[in-house]
Amino acid sequence: MSILNLEQLNDMHIDVLKEIGNIGAGNAATSLSQMLNTTVDMTVPTVRILDINDAANALGGPENAVIGILAKLYGEIEGIMMFIIEQSIAKTALLSLLGEEEIRCENLTEMELSAISEIGNIMIAAYTGSIGTLSQLNIKTSVPAITVDMVGAILSVPAIEMSSVSDKIIFIEDDFLSDDRNVTANMMLVPTMDSLGRLMQKLGIEL
Repeated sequence: MSILNLEQLNDMHIDVLKEIGNIGAGNAATSLSQMLNTTVDMTVPTVRILDINDAANALGGPENAVIGILAKLYGEIEGIMMFIIEQSIAKTALLSLLGEEEIRCENLTEMELSAISEIGNIMIAAYTGSIGTLSQLNIKTSVPAITVDMVGAILSVPAIEMSSVSDKIIFIEDDFLSDDRNVTANMMLVPTMDSLGRLMQKLGIEL
């Protein structure tokens, strides 16, 4: 029987999503290592199915100011993928990439926005690439949109755009280790139910 929403996913489905998250995080660590010119390791990702309010709390609360990079998925998998990072992490990345120490995340320059957008693009590509590799499905992404805002405001975008699909999201939490720093990155995926069914079918898993 086909599932109607993400709440109906069972342990086997979650295990598949964890494997996708694991491969995606590995790809992301490799790409970040090359981009930042430093060794980046990772821990095993945590994958949860959360509603928007729980996701906001997991990100430090609705009023926590963060940076969000969002891309729409289309092709054989449709939906939204969003990468969220803390401002402190963005500042560290910009110091490594641009050599800039005085960064104001609420007033980023065009070059700074471009650099952070590229990090988000790399992360999103790492996860969509892992999905495509495992399933042999063709996945395309839109040009990422970047915003600096409070968690509640940022999460309102997928909540509104995907409200007809699901009020839940696939929340992937990754810990990346670099130069004795522990960096937590959060990836959120909201696929259409048809896309999720297509993915599981390709992987030989019944919904």
